[in-house]
Order: sequence, then C-alpha cells, then structure tokens
Amino acid sequence: MASSVLFKVACLVLISMLVAAPQAAATITCGQVVRYLLPCLSYLRNGGPIPPRCCPGVRGLNSAARTTPDRQTACGCLKSAARSYRVNYGNGAALPGKCGVSIGFKIAANTDCSKVH
Repeated sequence: MASSVLFKVACLVLISMLVAAPQAAATITCGQVVRYLLPCLSYLRNGGPIPPRCCPGVRGLNSAARTTPDRQTACGCLKSAARSYRVNYGNGAALPGKCGVSIGFKIAANTDCSKVH
C-alpha cells in the first residue's frame, strides 16, 4: 500500500516538473538575422546577380536557426526586415533556393511564423 502511494506521489512530481518546465526559447536575435543577410541586400531589393558574400550568410543563418523557436524568430525578423528595407518578396522567396538552402517556409508578407517548424 505504501509503495502504491509513493508511486503516485512520484508520478505527480514528475508530471508537475514536465508541466512547469520552461518552453524552449529562441537564442537567435533579429540583429543576427540582419547581419547574416546584409550582404544580400542589393539582390533582395533589386534582383540581379547575387553578391559573393550573400550565400554564405544565408547558409550561416540556416545553420544558426535549427530549433523551432529560432526558426520562428528568424521568420518574424525576416518579415520585419523585409518591410523596413523595402525588399522585393519575390527575390526574398527565391534567395534560399538560389543559395542551395531549403528553409521550409516561404518568405512572404503573409507567412504565419507561428506555424514554422
């Protein structure tokens, strides 16, 4: 009987720990996202040839944003930066593929970043 009560208490403690555990937080910042993509700005605004330092930045950003919270944060930062820097969304959507990177979501004004994984 005592072992049954002890088992139940242990289960309750474990469940409480899981429920109270903090959700994973993003470690990437918008400043980092912008720094990775700054070499791409001329292409993102005007199209044309992709600058030589652009694709290494795209690949670096993709490597830095591996967790779901980081990818969601990067998505929001990309949307915000695209508005601020007057980026052509068609160029933004094409850039990952041109750099040989698959990011798993489309860079667009209407992208729901909460659904990015």
